Amino acid sequence: MSIPPFLIAERVDTIVKDGKTSYDTVFHQVKDFTLTNQLGEQVSLSQMEGKILVVNYFFTSCPTICPTLIKNLKKVQDTYTKNDTLIQILSLSVDPVRDSVPVIKHYADSKGIDPRNWWLLTGDKKKIYDLARHEFFVNALEGDGGPDDFIHTEKFVLIDKDRFIRGYYNGMDTSDVARMVNDIAILHIAKNKKKPGLLKRLFSGGDK
Repeated sequence: MSIPPFLIAERVDTIVKDGKTSYDTVFHQVKDFTLTNQLGEQVSLSQMEGKILVVNYFFTSCPTICPTLIKNLKKVQDTYTKNDTLIQILSLSVDPVRDSVPVIKHYADSKGIDPRNWWLLTGDKKKIYDLARHEFFVNALEGDGGPDDFIHTEKFVLIDKDRFIRGYYNGMDTSDVARMVNDIAILHIAKNKKKPGLLKRLFSGGDK
């Protein structure tokens, strides 16, 4: 069982103790932020203490990759139906001007999304795009978050309970999404020293 590595090193600190030099890699921790979910609630990262996070980007009018991303995330949510306090799925809209609260609420309801542990988020576009580039690192191209700026990514980001990034996955690939579900369970086991028994339904039934 391989524990997912820490990703996104920010710096390496030099430590000198008792005449011996060692080096400590400092990894990126996602900073707190506040956005609005499909229920019209202002929610922040600090409210999700103790949960493993799965983050992705989407927009409700997307005709190409987003329907598949949402379908695969629904399988992840269904896998954790009996353990819905373990994870929190966060889907941030890249088109927040059009994706108002009523729009994302209708979209969530049409997809059967349970708001207990899956929030569709909208808010200030610049903030959402800054998060993509400088907190979740799903887009390497710089932009200003203005009207002509656009991000479209198939990546799922796995973030542990201490807000370290532990994995990137292709949300279009069911085998890669199954690997993410396995990594979620491994992180939970490593943290709590007990097996949660969540690996029984890893996309074994195929697409419905």
